Amino acid sequence: MRTLQIKVSETDFQRYNLGSGEIKFTDLVAAVSREYARETLLACNKIAEQVGLSNMTIEEINAEIKAVRDAKNNS
Repeated sequence: MRTLQIKVSETDFQRYNLGSGEIKFTDLVAAVSREYARETLLACNKIAEQVGLSNMTIEEINAEIKAVRDAKNNS
């Protein structure tokens, strides 16, 4: 096994919840991936609010899904 040293700001250390001390590379990758996923989800929610999708009922969502599936199956 090899050792890799990375300097991380205190802000990023807390942002990525890196714990204290040494961590495995796979844990670092997972932490960074989780943070990117969280940021992406927040961005998607913001877009949904801006275009009115966040106000859809479950029935409207299911109707949209059905319409897309029907169009795909009929083409």
